[in-house]
Amino acid sequence: MTLTDSATTPVADALRSTAERVSRRLRSALSELPQPLCAGAGFHFGFWDAGGTPITASPGKMVRPAFVFAASRAVGGAATGSTVDAGAAVELAHNFSLVHDDVMDQDRVRRGRPTVWAQYGVPYAILLGDAMLSLANRVLLREGTENAALMSAELNSVVIDLCVGQLQDMTFEQTAEVSPEEYLEMAAGKTAALLSGSCALGGLAGGADARQVAALRAFGHHVGLAFQLVDDLLGIFGDQEVTGKPVGADLLRYKKSMPVLAAMRSGTAAGDELAGLYRDRAVTTANLGHAVALADRAGGRDETTAEARRQYDLAVSSLDEIGGEPGAVAELEALARYMISRSK
Repeated sequence: MTLTDSATTPVADALRSTAERVSRRLRSALSELPQPLCAGAGFHFGFWDAGGTPITASPGKMVRPAFVFAASRAVGGAATGSTVDAGAAVELAHNFSLVHDDVMDQDRVRRGRPTVWAQYGVPYAILLGDAMLSLANRVLLREGTENAALMSAELNSVVIDLCVGQLQDMTFEQTAEVSPEEYLEMAAGKTAALLSGSCALGGLAGGADARQVAALRAFGHHVGLAFQLVDDLLGIFGDQEVTGKPVGADLLRYKKSMPVLAAMRSGTAAGDELAGLYRDRAVTTANLGHAVALADRAGGRDETTAEARRQYDLAVSSLDEIGGEPGAVAELEALARYMISRSK
């Protein structure tokens, strides 16, 4: 496994098929919202512009629903009915978090278009995010079955973990010292929880037993952590021509990502110097290249890469516990590989 492989054709096909099915279900779900909220939700997903005119814009890759579908098939389910509902619910929950994240980060652009708060204002964005999360639960509970209630409980647990992780991440910005272990705990909520829940929801939709659901949940957890660690690597060592961000961009923001934390605790002169630059808020565009080199020399790149590989290996080993349909299990592994083998 490398960290720079591109997506394989089967994965690209799976993502395209998932996006088509989930987009149809999302449009149906959004129509249940009162018109003032439906307008903003469709705008966010790129279904229409601010004036309500239909447009063709990217709604996102819908990777998480693809995990839902593959997990359902892995335990003998079909990509129909409750599985499609689970995929749509996951995407609604994911986008609830994006709408709120854009407010917290004051980001005015997402996917090349204005964010909800930039177009409609902060109060509207907060209310729309809340409505999208409620709609996700309504979609899951549509059938009114005991399994639907279990799926809704799973999603709500995931969202709580996500919120805790986001809060921890914000707290870390004001915390002098953060350990790598604390960072992984934060990433488990902020990044991995929704992917873990996507796999568990797919299993529940497909009729998995408790053992299979637990294995799928663990699989998604480890994939999510590996994904975050690769993202951390790209934020410091990524190719600007590929990522669109300058090398070391996260260092300019004084982000306490895993390569930085690993470097600072290395006990090396390079790690100590990087810690001093962070403490004194002294990273500038003029010395950014030097700061990147410090993080590398102190072992930040190597240790983070090794941890990403370890998390990937743990994810793959979790698949052994599913005992499901081999082709779909292989698709889950391919999706995991795609998540951590990206270059941007």
